[in-house]
Amino acid sequence: MSKKTVAPKESNRYLSSKESSLFKELLSLYEAKQLKKGLKAADQILKKYPEHGETLCMKGLVLVHMGRREEGIELVRKGIRMDLTSHIVWHVFGLIQKGEKKYEDALKSYTQALRFDKENMNLLRDVAQLQTQLRLYDGLVETRYMLLRLRPTARQNWIALAVAYHLSGNLAEAMKVLVEYEKTLKNVPHYDVEHSETLLYHVRVLEELEQYPEALALLDVSAKDRAIVDKTAIMEIRARLLSKLRSAEAEHAWKVLIEHNPECYDYYKGYTSNQGLNLGLDENPSEALVILREFSTQLPKANVPRRLSLLLASNEEFEALAQPYLLSGLKKGIPSLFVDVKSLYVDPAKLRSLQDIAESIRKDTTPDPSSAPFSISTEPTTYLWSLYFLAQHYSYLSEYSKAMELLDLAIAHTPTLPELYTCRARTLKRAGDFFGASRAMEDARLLDGQDRFLNTKSAKYRMRAGLIDEASALLGLFTKKDAPSPGADLEEMQSLFYLLEEGDAHQRAGRLNLALKKYTAVQRVFDDYEDDQYDFHGYSLRKFTINVYLNMLDWEDHLRSHPSYIKAALAGSRIYVDVFDDPKLASNNVDGGGTDAEKKAKKKAKKAQKEKEDAAKKATAPTTSTNEDKGLDVPYKDDDPDGMKLLSAPEPLTLAAKLLQPLTTLAPNNIDVWISIYDVAIRRGKHLQAVQALARARALNPEHPELHVRIIHAKLSASIIPEPIPSPSGPVFAETLDKILPEDISLATFNSQYLQNHSTSAKAVLAAAQASRMLGTPLQEVEDLIFTALHDEVLLDIKTALEISGFLKKIKSSRVDELHKALDAKFIMSTAFKTLEELVKIREAVLTTNASSSNDRPDNDTTLVENETELGRVEAGGSA
Repeated sequence: MSKKTVAPKESNRYLSSKESSLFKELLSLYEAKQLKKGLKAADQILKKYPEHGETLCMKGLVLVHMGRREEGIELVRKGIRMDLTSHIVWHVFGLIQKGEKKYEDALKSYTQALRFDKENMNLLRDVAQLQTQLRLYDGLVETRYMLLRLRPTARQNWIALAVAYHLSGNLAEAMKVLVEYEKTLKNVPHYDVEHSETLLYHVRVLEELEQYPEALALLDVSAKDRAIVDKTAIMEIRARLLSKLRSAEAEHAWKVLIEHNPECYDYYKGYTSNQGLNLGLDENPSEALVILREFSTQLPKANVPRRLSLLLASNEEFEALAQPYLLSGLKKGIPSLFVDVKSLYVDPAKLRSLQDIAESIRKDTTPDPSSAPFSISTEPTTYLWSLYFLAQHYSYLSEYSKAMELLDLAIAHTPTLPELYTCRARTLKRAGDFFGASRAMEDARLLDGQDRFLNTKSAKYRMRAGLIDEASALLGLFTKKDAPSPGADLEEMQSLFYLLEEGDAHQRAGRLNLALKKYTAVQRVFDDYEDDQYDFHGYSLRKFTINVYLNMLDWEDHLRSHPSYIKAALAGSRIYVDVFDDPKLASNNVDGGGTDAEKKAKKKAKKAQKEKEDAAKKATAPTTSTNEDKGLDVPYKDDDPDGMKLLSAPEPLTLAAKLLQPLTTLAPNNIDVWISIYDVAIRRGKHLQAVQALARARALNPEHPELHVRIIHAKLSASIIPEPIPSPSGPVFAETLDKILPEDISLATFNSQYLQNHSTSAKAVLAAAQASRMLGTPLQEVEDLIFTALHDEVLLDIKTALEISGFLKKIKSSRVDELHKALDAKFIMSTAFKTLEELVKIREAVLTTNASSSNDRPDNDTTLVENETELGRVEAGGSA
């Protein structure tokens, strides 16, 4: 019986000597990427043995490489059915799945292949890389041990096993492997880079094992024997180890590092930490100040000890240190001086001192028309940079009128400095004049058409003003000319700023489908980042770049803690929640809801996408002349150019949960994350997850306005649950919710108490109004409550004002125009609350001004005008 079942498989695998040689040739041709010849060889074999599984799979693999993916995958599947016990067919299937980024499935196929060829080196190496990609470190140890046993003479197999033990948390075994490996080495030349990296890794393992004396001894011996190439790494590790050993030599080691690089903050922190001091946290910072003062004397050109001194000093001592620091920066014309000292503003006393010092310098350097232009001791540009610094200062403090007056003086003094216009744009943006900000940033760009930074900033500000098409045209100056559109090229280049800014612009305009499209593109960028690490699992071990490789793995594990991913995930999840609450939003966005220009642009994008698909079909059509290797990776195909499929997805909450899932561990201290998780979970009926998210948010900030709204929402949701939640989730849900808000406190009382405690916060007023609306309060009372945010004693900014306006529109209030009129009077410089007719005129004025400016300067890529030499951007400290 068993013979009868095995016989067909053996007959399907049998080849005559001629075809067997041809099959070996096929394998060689595939390795050499001679695809056309390989396909021909496969066809010759299949002509005589049409059911030979291994040849069918190899032909399918070749076809996939040639771009004929569907046909190739079908052949691979057929080949597997013909010969289930061949390691080749499973290996080929694993390669296909790996190219499709299905790493779990690929690992299963490789594991199946290993059942039939346990000692295949290529299979084992691929399995090890997949296990690392999937973070299956226990299995990785076994695979790497097998590779070392099969080929103990290969140095990389020893290192790979040590790294596998390290990743699995078994540092002791990693150290034993390294010791055994080093015993096998003979006649290693001096300054061998691979050996150097291995020794540094050995020291790292010993340090993580807290075997500091052994680590220091190995480091010193290796350095003395000229075995370690990286001299800076030797000094840094040695200083760190000496500090951990509390050695008297540690102080000297840190001093040597500071002299080696006086501008490294970590070296000063290491030196003071060795003295038992903690920069920024000590209640008595006098000792640290003495140390920093000594370094400032010894290293007069070093900036870091003087900057750290400002962090620790206070009162008169701070003023004595801050005055020369600011004066030096203003004399040198350092554009980033304000950004440098801005972190000191958390202390109101230091803020006032810096303001007084800057005003004093401005007064002393103001040119007097009746006397000589400038004193000999003062740089001609000091006055200009003092104006620039103070403008940034007052803009940061929301004193926009004062900042604009200073900028007008500065521009009148030197109209060719782009930094002045960028500061004007930032000030107008903060004041709510997005169109004026766009115009000011465009003025900065026109001063230097070759500056990509200014081009990018101008495009960003145009998007914030809703001028998406104009921003795209501007970005097209620096993108590929043969790209379907500037946006497509920027998306291919993984420009996160562009994707987020355009997504935000579409969301503000109500085009949720296009906004969601951009936020999803951000998610795809991070997926690509994650996939990109795969090749380094083999490359880094071959090249012995072990320490950098381990750092990369750690970075990849925290990849989605990046602010861009968090912002995109939160924004995307909110759109999904809104669509779930109101499915009409998806149908309302069918035509995109855009202007004629936007519809024209969308039509152009669709046409470009169709041309791209036609070109791809033409390229992948079966031909007899092509030998181009298109790889195994699945090319990205955009079958949803306007984002409508995303917006009309049947399960929007599932997609929202997928976006937020990584943030539960990677952004646990972000309260917005937990609030968004609550919004999704409560709608999915996952009550325990929802209340746990509320508890986490409450632990971070119990008075957060959005949390207040969610607590009331949770109480109302709990009261209308049709059936009791089963145990054990039910009792935990009820108990946790009762801890957040006890049953004996009514929701109306809770809301009124919150408003009373935070009556001067506009966000709290908005939160109380939202809660009142949920509690069934009459519309007029909700409107009256919202209008209290306009009182003088309430702290109201532009962002909150826009949120208040959005809330009134959402509840279909008839007093939206009244609110806009009041807000327009309150925020004099803002254009955000103008009428539609006024906004149209402002938009046209901005576009007309930009067009005329461009016409006045036909060569946008020319250098600055000659008069700029009077200022000298090089002398001023470089561009912003």
